[in-house]
Amino acid sequence: MAMVCLSDFEAYAKKYLPKIAWDYFAAGADDCNTRDENILAYKRIRFRPRMLRDVSMMDIRTKILGTEISFPVGIAPTGFHQLAWPDGEKSTARAAKAMNTCYIASTYSTCTLEEISTAAPGGFRWFQLYIHRNRAASQQLVQRAEALGFQGLVLTTDVPYTGKRRDDIRNGFRLPPHMKVKNLERDFEVCKMSLLDPSVTWNDIYWLRSLTHLPIIIKGILTKEDAELAVRHGVQGIIVSNHGGRQLDEGPATVDALIEVVEGVQGRAEVYLDGGIRKGSDVLKALALGAKCVFIGRPALWGLTYKGEEGLQDVLRILQDEFRLSMALAGCASVSEIGRHLVQFSKL
Repeated sequence: MAMVCLSDFEAYAKKYLPKIAWDYFAAGADDCNTRDENILAYKRIRFRPRMLRDVSMMDIRTKILGTEISFPVGIAPTGFHQLAWPDGEKSTARAAKAMNTCYIASTYSTCTLEEISTAAPGGFRWFQLYIHRNRAASQQLVQRAEALGFQGLVLTTDVPYTGKRRDDIRNGFRLPPHMKVKNLERDFEVCKMSLLDPSVTWNDIYWLRSLTHLPIIIKGILTKEDAELAVRHGVQGIIVSNHGGRQLDEGPATVDALIEVVEGVQGRAEVYLDGGIRKGSDVLKALALGAKCVFIGRPALWGLTYKGEEGLQDVLRILQDEFRLSMALAGCASVSEIGRHLVQFSKL
């Protein structure tokens, strides 16, 4: 079967992954309304394409925090890549490097930070952190990541407790015995996430800044108020995210929240987005509404399931080609020409 769009990879993963793994990756919280709304929200955004603009030469490159990437799509942090492919996060790192884009490695990786670094030396990587009750363990992770050449620290802010994901509860989800959350203590429990520290506040940004020279990006912001607080606390980037709809159900779709976050930031930090990106035209819509770059979560896992790093490269290449085509058809020859004028919200 020809893999033409990201839905083809989704169908493949659903067919071939063990049910417990598919359900874990696909899970949303409660009724999964926010998970589904992340995708549906893009359908309410329409383009205002411009004609006769000379799109014979296209430049789809961009920079995030000063580092150039081949196009404005990176890989979001997701856990347990070995559930999708035996080499796990090592394959993810290799695919990101091959496509010259950013990979955010998760605290909950099934490969160590050292293994990820060794698999793709010189790749552009950020490290995603959950702050745990054992602050010394979190500090050690941050310092390990910096020593290994990770170029940014992404603090996830929306998991003081884990959302209620019904299928995982029904399935009694656990990692298979041969897989480990390699960066954490041995007493880690996947379902309880009992190591997470629910007392984390904005003041902990200052604590993180005391540990590392890495730029700090915070993930999970959905409101103008929190965007303003983030800037006030000196973060360099914000990822507008609702955790793929896995945390608080009935929250906003990320592309809808993006507008007020961009307004709150007013250019004082870079704003990115994850959640619901399924086509190159979705990337273009997010950039038109103010995102500097988007990150894909579940589609990366589908690509890994299909053919490991090769499958993930296929997913990224399809998005890259679709983004380039959407840009050209909308009348933009370079990323710098993308702006709010390019989109309108459907009257339907």
